[in-house]
Amino acid sequence: MQATMEHMTIWGLINDASLLVKGVMLILLAASVLSWFLIVRRSAILRRSERDIESFTQRLRAPGDLGALYRESRDASNPDAGAEQVFVAAYSEYAQLRQQPGIDADGLMQGIERSLYVAITEQEIRLEKGLQFLATVGSVSPYIGLFGTVWGIMNSFIGLSQVQQATLSTVAPGIAEALIATAIGLFAAIPAVIAYNRFSSRGQTLLTRYYSLGNELQMRLYRGFHAGSRNMAAAA
Repeated sequence: MQATMEHMTIWGLINDASLLVKGVMLILLAASVLSWFLIVRRSAILRRSERDIESFTQRLRAPGDLGALYRESRDASNPDAGAEQVFVAAYSEYAQLRQQPGIDADGLMQGIERSLYVAITEQEIRLEKGLQFLATVGSVSPYIGLFGTVWGIMNSFIGLSQVQQATLSTVAPGIAEALIATAIGLFAAIPAVIAYNRFSSRGQTLLTRYYSLGNELQMRLYRGFHAGSRNMAAAA
């Protein structure tokens, strides 16, 4: 019994586990490492996107020509500058449609609205990238760990049936090493579920702000188009 108790450590139990249980543990550890890498990366991306929309909204609402802001934003190369990308898509469509002869305000606004929809959809895809993996890890990892646990306990009882006298020290190591698989599964699943819920909430908030930015931009462009039309009529 003393020899058995000497091996009742985490590393000792993992080392004595069957090959299948070790494989389950390795899969769960790999999923956990990838989840944490994705959590850190997505957290940084969302933080940069939130800072970007804060600063760009202030620049948009500041007095000045939207054309100058368009030229400045068009040359930006930050992939996380979602607000600037939405603005560039809308203003580019506005500048092209405005050059068409006979374009009216309704046709102009419809074109801008379509370009905004496409640009915001692209931002939605960017913000949701990787969330499916976190959702999969959060939902599947406990079951993978449970499979390893069931397999380990089954082997322990099979071995128990082959001994003359069953004691707690005989069956405890096998059950303990099997339960480690469940613990690793929970260790992988819990952070993934928390991160998925948190990132989904922050992503939806950003999307709402992108739509609000698009509506504000539509109003600015609509007023600019009408002001330009009145100036042309007055000059004629």
